[in-house]
Amino acid sequence: MIRRRTPGAFSTVELLVVVAIAVLLLSILLPALASVRASGRSALCISNLRQMSIAAHQYALEYGFFPPAIRWDLDDGIVNMAWDWYTTGDGRLISPGPLWSFTDDPGRVQQCPSYQGPTNFGDPHTGYNYNTTYVGGEGRFMSRGWDDFRPGVRYGACRRTGRVAIFGDGGVVGGVANKFMRAPMNTETVDSNLQIVYGGGQAFRHGHATNVAYLDLHSGSVSAPLPGGRATDALLEMLDYPRNGFLSNDDSAYDPR
Repeated sequence: MIRRRTPGAFSTVELLVVVAIAVLLLSILLPALASVRASGRSALCISNLRQMSIAAHQYALEYGFFPPAIRWDLDDGIVNMAWDWYTTGDGRLISPGPLWSFTDDPGRVQQCPSYQGPTNFGDPHTGYNYNTTYVGGEGRFMSRGWDDFRPGVRYGACRRTGRVAIFGDGGVVGGVANKFMRAPMNTETVDSNLQIVYGGGQAFRHGHATNVAYLDLHSGSVSAPLPGGRATDALLEMLDYPRNGFLSNDDSAYDPR
């Protein structure tokens, strides 16, 4: 008696071939899909940074200077008045910072879509940092309000706008996103504390690139992390270089004059 194979049925060998092809296709497609998703997150991040830079310019046009990066109010306990959020000394949220009034959907815009680390001092939205050394300015720690406040470069004195960062992806060791972007050679503004300087680097989290918004309102990616001109082994370890790094070894990517 001759047995005939049912028309349309697969043999065991054919099934194994089909499964092998499917596995091969998945192994090719999944990394491609992951790359597409990562590219989408990076594009959204670049859009966020540009919207933040537009908001900072609108603030500057209204008040004559860019938003302060950080100052303190000591009237009723310590209040950290940062560019993104106002919080108490122990990290409790008080209110949004100055950019929120100039930004559509600020809760989304101030959050890097690729940032997975912890919050900053209790702030609910993190991932980005602001050029504190030259643009935002800062108050000396525990100095009340505008007393002893070091201003940034005057709005009208910003000349090198196409090559100087205002916002970017912040990063330091442990996957934490600092919120204060520091220029690597300018230590006078932070009491000559190199640890604070090297805590203000950029995170190269978008496929080994970091996203940056510039003072002329364009934004894009930078692919080469730099160690900074004052690097030591200990400082680079704290920075977690090359996962994080600076945009220039000198202050040329930060100083708009």
